[in-house]
Amino acid sequence: MTPARTAQVDGRDVFVFDGLVPVEESTTYYRAITRASFTRTETARPDAQDFRHWVCEMPLENLPRTSLWEATQRAVAVVRPNERYQPYRVYTNFASFGDALLTHVDALPNARELTALWFLCEKWDAEWGGETLFYDASSDAQIAVSPKPGRLLLFDGAIRHAGKPPNRNCPVGRYTFAVKLRAA
Repeated sequence: MTPARTAQVDGRDVFVFDGLVPVEESTTYYRAITRASFTRTETARPDAQDFRHWVCEMPLENLPRTSLWEATQRAVAVVRPNERYQPYRVYTNFASFGDALLTHVDALPNARELTALWFLCEKWDAEWGGETLFYDASSDAQIAVSPKPGRLLLFDGAIRHAGKPPNRNCPVGRYTFAVKLRAA
């Protein structure tokens, strides 16, 4: 198993994995989460309290029951073979056209944390937008990763990034299943 793509932003790693789970497995999770209850309580950062977005929290104890967790662990072992990471938060984000998803970091610079972000969808068209963008220290976009069924985006949590909402022509919402990991 190797990443489909690797990159760095300011010396910090970004990995894209495709095919870690059959698309049918991620589609099953997608179909289930579209029926879940979301709350508009999540903010990108403390100074953006007026711009909340939709989130559905998962109890941490439920994570081991998902096939996505097993695949996440395998990917982490590939990119960080000599380190152990443990999850500390699990949730799914939802965004639709018109939502404001702002730039943020998931971790402090020296925290040794990873974010695992699964794109959940049955299909995705490039015209629908919804990319995750990564920014360098000068706030210039450096990397774009498109949604794709069953795609895992694994990255250093200290990289400034933003998930972009879908374009107006997108008939579905953008769902991402996030697992926050810290070095054990």
